Amino acid sequence: MEDRNDIVTRMNQNFAQMSKSHKKIASYIMDHYDTAVFMTAATLGKEIGISESTVVRFAAGLGYDGYPEFQKALEEWVKSKWNSLQQMGAKYGNSSQSEILTSVIRADMEKMEDTIHNLDPAAFETAVSSILEAKHVYVIGLRSCEPLASFLSFYLSMIRGDVMQLKTTSTTELFEQMIRVSDEDVVIGISFPRYSMRTLKAMEFANDRNAKVITITDSVHSPMNLYSSCNLLARSDMVSIVDSLVAPLSVINALVVALCVKAPEQASKNLKDLEEVWANYQVYLNDEIDYIDNKPVQGNALVKDSHE
Repeated sequence: MEDRNDIVTRMNQNFAQMSKSHKKIASYIMDHYDTAVFMTAATLGKEIGISESTVVRFAAGLGYDGYPEFQKALEEWVKSKWNSLQQMGAKYGNSSQSEILTSVIRADMEKMEDTIHNLDPAAFETAVSSILEAKHVYVIGLRSCEPLASFLSFYLSMIRGDVMQLKTTSTTELFEQMIRVSDEDVVIGISFPRYSMRTLKAMEFANDRNAKVITITDSVHSPMNLYSSCNLLARSDMVSIVDSLVAPLSVINALVVALCVKAPEQASKNLKDLEEVWANYQVYLNDEIDYIDNKPVQGNALVKDSHE
């Protein structure tokens, strides 16, 4: 269970009310916690480009009695992440490989059941309508959530045009990609604990631009929901040192299917156009072509080598 008083939870809960300098500190710590834990207030400030006193005020603003107490809390949090390795060993150490397989899959099945019961059908319908009606759709998911964002972006692009996956290694680069976001657009943010501060900033920016914000996250308490009007919840507990993305991926899959059902003609036309492009430019020729009776399965104008 999440500790509501741990340092990361405090940063997430207070992020929306932070000053720009304090948000900069929080973002740096979340992205570089493994090195930030060893930094003094002066070193951290120098690394980020702000004063030591601002770093001290940041710690105090989170309820700590000075920077040393803040640093100790950060150290404890980092240790807890490494302790998950020990917990995994205690849980699975004497299990066979097949028992581990069964245990993990059953745990994922439980997450799926919880997701079915907790996901708001009205929010799901709103998300579908908003995506279809938007002028542009932006999708962001960083770190372990990037594969989810890629999957969603790929299939959204088959259903409709003007879909952009935001890929970034810095906050500055992120805003450069989002500079044209408007109230006619939809921004979909995907993030689970530990929540990405860059994704949170993208949600904040989209909200400031009056874009429709859709979040795919784990809880009503998620800081992602501070900036969204449509929240799709999917359980994503850590099985060991990795996040389980089974339930979130299933929600995304359902979203894609629902979009196709609601706009079948649009989806069918786009897919037909893509199929023609793939065939004309032999996109999938080399790795997916199979011959039956010396004829290519997909009817491409090819001749099988007679010497084979």
